[in-house]
Amino acid sequence: MDQTPHPDADLFDVAVIGGGVNGTGIARDAAGRGARVLLLEAQDLASGTSSNSSKLIHGGLRYLEHYEFGLVREALGEREILWGIAPHIIWPMRFVLPWVKGLRPRWLLRLGLFLYDHIGARKLLPATETIRLDRHPAGNPLKPEFVHGFVYSDGWVDDARLVVLNARDAADRGAEVHTRCPVTKLERVGDHWHIETPQGDFTARSIINAAGPSVLGILGKSGEQPKQSIRLVRGSHIVVRKLFDHPHPYFFQLPDGRIFFAIPYEQDFTLIGTTDRDQQPDEPIVASEEEITYLCEGASRFFAKPVTPADVVWTYSGVRPLVDDGSGKPEAATRGYRFDLTEEHEGAPMLSVFGGKITTFRTLSQEAVDKLASRVPALRGDHWTHSKPLPGGEFGVHDVAQQIAGLRARYSFLEAAWAERLIRTYGTMAARFLGDARTLADCGEHFGHGLTEAEVRHLIENEWAMTAEDILWRRTKLGLHLSADQQAALERFFQKEPVA
Repeated sequence: MDQTPHPDADLFDVAVIGGGVNGTGIARDAAGRGARVLLLEAQDLASGTSSNSSKLIHGGLRYLEHYEFGLVREALGEREILWGIAPHIIWPMRFVLPWVKGLRPRWLLRLGLFLYDHIGARKLLPATETIRLDRHPAGNPLKPEFVHGFVYSDGWVDDARLVVLNARDAADRGAEVHTRCPVTKLERVGDHWHIETPQGDFTARSIINAAGPSVLGILGKSGEQPKQSIRLVRGSHIVVRKLFDHPHPYFFQLPDGRIFFAIPYEQDFTLIGTTDRDQQPDEPIVASEEEITYLCEGASRFFAKPVTPADVVWTYSGVRPLVDDGSGKPEAATRGYRFDLTEEHEGAPMLSVFGGKITTFRTLSQEAVDKLASRVPALRGDHWTHSKPLPGGEFGVHDVAQQIAGLRARYSFLEAAWAERLIRTYGTMAARFLGDARTLADCGEHFGHGLTEAEVRHLIENEWAMTAEDILWRRTKLGLHLSADQQAALERFFQKEPVA
């Protein structure tokens, strides 16, 4: 994919720094309003926090305990909007919340779930139900002591694909996207910003600093003094072979007051998380032995079959750049967001984004563009991101099965699980790279688990993939399925045909 700087000397209206969910969402929103947009990401898209989340589109049931009603209402309202614009990578799930004797009383849980059902704009998602776990499929894998529970609605998202598709849509609307392009220097020059990177220099009328955990570092490169501090909190997850066969994820309560999820993951696995640990700037972003043990012990409190560290096949950790609101425990820190816009007398504007969560990325992006629009006329325009689908999502929320069946009818060599993966990853775009293929051989080299050369080339040419890791762990999660030999074959493909 060509990533050379734009040859003309015209200013970009806005340069967005950060290729996570907030940065790509902002770039998409701004480009759709007609602005000339530059998006700069130091590594790969979604290479940090935005590919290492719990992958939930949710209101945040536990945030009600911290009285964050505004945040919960905003997030609940976004669930069905995001489902509507991305039905291929977002879908609803019915979460099971077992009642634990001695912890939160049943009446309090029911009250919280009543609020959860009614303070957001829920129209399509089913309401909460009270269940007996000894009569429900979700009770089968649990210890028999858990008898009462609730079932409520929230959503699932492929987080890294959400980021990539926002970037793709931004580019389709005229944005210029550069990955592996760290900002080395920022300097105001008159009424614009001069931006230095290893890929060349750029100029922009304004900057939106959406660098997540690196937001203060970008401010430092510009000479700006931060008006807001952030709190870096690490959330770690473990993946084990699947612990249950039904489709319900679990929301579990622990005696220390924390909660965690156990979620069906990638057909063959269960995802368990998350932790909340303060992260030091020089500390590696990996799951510690303590965190792995904590999650295993938590799961073993509920599942009849114990979960041990030996069962863990993969871990991942992400750092949440939370607004530092002075909270004691990391889990109590707000998941809300704030903006810092430089003063008009200082010259070319910079808007810095602090905090946020994946569920509210679209409203955060919309508000960020609105705030900067008073200083950059090209950003003024109508709100539109709530109704326009992301690439591949041009079908109804209930039409996924129809899309899978249609793909299999057109490409008879696709097995059911393969076709489902393609629709759940690319939606209507899957046919773009399958083209006129009649057999598996027509798709080029087959690396395993349905990953073919045709798909790899599509990811390189259209989704900024530049390494095997980009494909195995962000554009897809096939790293969990491919053997070491199969992954090595993909590595050799990139060595044989290096990406510019």
